[in-house]
Amino acid sequence: MRIDILTVLPEMLESPLNCSILKRAQAKGLVEFHVHNLRDWSTNKHRKVDDYPFGGEAGMVMMVEPVDRAISELKACRHYDEVIFTSPDGELLTQPMANSLSMLENVIILCGHYKGVDWRIRQHLVTKEISIGDYVLTGGEIPAVVIADAMVRLIPGAIGDEQSALSDSFQDNLLAPPVYTRPAEYNGWKVPDILLSGHEAKISEWRHEQALERTRLLRPDLLK
Repeated sequence: MRIDILTVLPEMLESPLNCSILKRAQAKGLVEFHVHNLRDWSTNKHRKVDDYPFGGEAGMVMMVEPVDRAISELKACRHYDEVIFTSPDGELLTQPMANSLSMLENVIILCGHYKGVDWRIRQHLVTKEISIGDYVLTGGEIPAVVIADAMVRLIPGAIGDEQSALSDSFQDNLLAPPVYTRPAEYNGWKVPDILLSGHEAKISEWRHEQALERTRLLRPDLLK
């Protein structure tokens, strides 16, 4: 998989894209990250990529020209399955969406910034808009990392135990059940006996019941 990220703040992406699972996935050749500074496609002598909005609204808007030039240059080199725009009013990122995105080959992620982007970018250049929640951030760099992490960790070989990802919260529209590790008793707090029994069928049944109960209490909307 190749992920190209277009941003006005490339320095924000350096550390998170080179840590933990994302770093190991790159070392294994499973993913390539290419971070591009949108200012490199600006024709302005000050490398500006934003301007005042028509109509007099407050804030600055990312201009269509540098974004179009950047995406066109990337597309001239290869086919991209999706051009994703990070936006608070996009489609909410979910585990099923991450599952689907993880099977793509080439992806562009455009990081939103300022007041937003010229609407023509969203009309003609973007193929998918994704939000990570009903709130507004300074820019789309953090959402871009969230989207990339959600995708890459599902690529076979990215994590040591591939079955682990299949039991994560939301994979089956349920929250994950409680998990425990050594010691079996600490400060009078005990691990449930069933997990120490070695009876795989009963343990599986217990985990499913616990997942259902946690989902009923915390996210009943998932059960609909």
